[in-house]
Amino acid sequence: MSDQRSLFVRAAWFLLVGWWATGLWLSVAWLLNVTIVGIPLGIKMINRVPFVLSLKRRDAIVESSDGGTQHSLLVRAAWFLLVGWWASGVWTGVAYALSVTVVGLPLAIWMYNRLPWVVSLYHY
Repeated sequence: MSDQRSLFVRAAWFLLVGWWATGLWLSVAWLLNVTIVGIPLGIKMINRVPFVLSLKRRDAIVESSDGGTQHSLLVRAAWFLLVGWWASGVWTGVAYALSVTVVGLPLAIWMYNRLPWVVSLYHY
């Protein structure tokens, strides 16, 4: 038996809590990511966005298409410093705007699932 919540429960969560809680969650995560001390917690929060939005469990997230090979920590750190911190803010804003619409929700979920890559080239 799967640990996933029913579609009805997930839809009710999204309508009552998920859409606004995700905006707050993403704001805090992004602010943590622009500080040296907060990066580990900010990244953990980003990885939990699909759950906050719709109670979607991690095991239901599709793995990366390239087999999940990681870039070196140095490359990922350089990416974060030069691109990831600001690109993730833009990406997050667009994804959140899409998530509050019925039509844009599938694309928003796809974007949320790729947010760790936008921030730091991280594949899970």
